[in-house]
Amino acid sequence: MSKKIAIIGSGFSSLSASCYLAQLGYEVTIYEKNSTVGGRARQLIKEGFTFDIGPSWYWMPDVFESFFNDFGKTASDFYTLEKLNPAYKVFFEDRKEIKIEDTLEKIYQAFEAEEKGSSHKLKKFIKTAQDNYDIAIKNLVYRPGVSPLELVTKETIQRLGQFFSTISREVRKEFKNQKLIKILEFPVLFLGAKPSNTPAFYSFMNYADFGLGTWHPKGGMYQVILGMEKLAKSLGVFIHTNAVVEKINVEKGRTNGLIVNSEEISADIVLCGADYHHSETLLDAKYRQYSEAYWENKTFAPSSLLFYVGFRKKLKNVNHHNLFFDTDFDAHAKDIYDDPKWPEEPLFYANFTSLTDPSTAPEGHENGFFLIPLAPGIEDTEELRETYFDKIITRFEDLTDQNVKNNIIFKESFCVKDFIKEYNSYKGNAYGMANTLLQTAFLRPKLKSKKVQNLFFTGQLTVPGPGVPPSLISGKLVAGLIEAQFNKVKELKFITS
Repeated sequence: MSKKIAIIGSGFSSLSASCYLAQLGYEVTIYEKNSTVGGRARQLIKEGFTFDIGPSWYWMPDVFESFFNDFGKTASDFYTLEKLNPAYKVFFEDRKEIKIEDTLEKIYQAFEAEEKGSSHKLKKFIKTAQDNYDIAIKNLVYRPGVSPLELVTKETIQRLGQFFSTISREVRKEFKNQKLIKILEFPVLFLGAKPSNTPAFYSFMNYADFGLGTWHPKGGMYQVILGMEKLAKSLGVFIHTNAVVEKINVEKGRTNGLIVNSEEISADIVLCGADYHHSETLLDAKYRQYSEAYWENKTFAPSSLLFYVGFRKKLKNVNHHNLFFDTDFDAHAKDIYDDPKWPEEPLFYANFTSLTDPSTAPEGHENGFFLIPLAPGIEDTEELRETYFDKIITRFEDLTDQNVKNNIIFKESFCVKDFIKEYNSYKGNAYGMANTLLQTAFLRPKLKSKKVQNLFFTGQLTVPGPGVPPSLISGKLVAGLIEAQFNKVKELKFITS
């Protein structure tokens, strides 16, 4: 008889793990507290507008492809991808705009136009970034974080200095132009930490940006979730929504199931794909691996203030993705990590999927997604949300030379309180624990509980780290650990059809 696995949560990592485990022959059931699958990747559909509530960037397409290939499928079996050109536009304080286009050659030209000689430096930088990407994907990110020896390979030893230098230091060695520095430091923000605290090895994110490009699944990022849900169900995974997990049951040091909506659910294995901190609060205190002091001392990725806005007209002078770096980057970062408070003049990001995907807004209209990074755990009130919407929309009008305030049909917001309420997110963080040097690989919370037998964890607070592609990988890694424990295999293999 196959072993029963109960999975808490239905985000990218949970859906990924469920597919691998079902393919391996386990009986897998997912319990999701919200009314739809996807965890933080959900949709808002209102008055003909469609918004991705959570993740909005599709990077590292090879990781998505690798996931579906493991089941004899391709991403195109489930959704249609379009490579964006430009990938994104960056706005600066002097009203200068720089577009990052869809090929390396075009990006080299954009850099050269901004700073003479910078294209040659960028080629060298991207070559290192690509080498790091190859090493990360082939040798590092698919390792489960159980031993420091996982980081020790011939290739990583040769790059040891990159783990003790930082992205900021390496970028500023070569580039002096502040605009180009900001563009090169931007990708590591997906890892949740300041460039000055992120190991230089993570320049592989620059290759993910410039080398692999930015993509859009037609219909939005939620199409990826729907594709994974379809795959999971085809493999026999059961999914229950509106299923609130109240407790992880433990008997004699071994989990034997859950209490869901006040009902006892038996399981041989429990896999937590919800927020790691929250998942441990579902255990009696003696079974928790990490204390409140442990979590308090960790560096978390930012929270966010998000706005979903329906406009009754088409917008101009913007692209699908837009970065507004027209204020002090370092001052905003300090307000997130060093002295947590609401920033005076925040940087922000905006996307308008309806520019490239008309299906996401009514004809002649535009959908807008605005994001301000914030320190997790700070005060969150409706008054503050309104104040900051007014700040960014005023700057948006000025920098894009158009009036939009009077053309807003509706606006909805999502902030710290909502991340806590909807996702049980620690301090309302938006995407997990930052990848700093002391929070990398084996130094992150473990995939397997050391205190409770048959209890496992997955997601962006464990390995490999924050972001959608790492979450897909995290699901595969934890499936491998489970299979290793119960079937004594050394390497996870899959039957594809």
